[in-house]
Amino acid sequence: MKAKGVKIALKSHMASLTVMLLLLCSAVFAQKADTSRISVRPKTKPAAKFPTIKGSVQPYRPNIYNYLPATNPTHNAPVANKEKGEKNLTILKIYPNPVLEQLNINLRLDKETSISIKITDLLGNDIVTLANERLPHGEHTKTYNMPSKLNAGIYFLRIVAGGEPVIKRISVL
Repeated sequence: MKAKGVKIALKSHMASLTVMLLLLCSAVFAQKADTSRISVRPKTKPAAKFPTIKGSVQPYRPNIYNYLPATNPTHNAPVANKEKGEKNLTILKIYPNPVLEQLNINLRLDKETSISIKITDLLGNDIVTLANERLPHGEHTKTYNMPSKLNAGIYFLRIVAGGEPVIKRISVL
């Protein structure tokens, strides 16, 4: 009788296990879609990290096969290039910087030449012409009073001597 009771208990236990397994499988595989998460807008694709460039631009590749050895530049160079290579103007010092009322420029000229000193803004527009004169060779210290129409800010001092421009930055207080 005991064996018969154990068999019945085992059969009922197996039956309950199969029912639970069927319920579990049906719960996993037969889920309904959650309608609260459905949106009207279509999903957008994620943007690429790097933009794609559409065009027919060839990449730069140096031409290493057509290398020509450097020739002696003084052999074929005209006389005008020799004069152009030499520096005629050397700016030694511009002080005080930032400028309040007076600007001092210490410069050296290798030969007598005409010199032009202009103050330009950041866009390159000429604001004030401080000097337009001819100076002999040697060292010169020039002092200029700053015009009252100059607002506080950053400007460029453009010094041209014999066609050779030198541009320095100055701050005006």
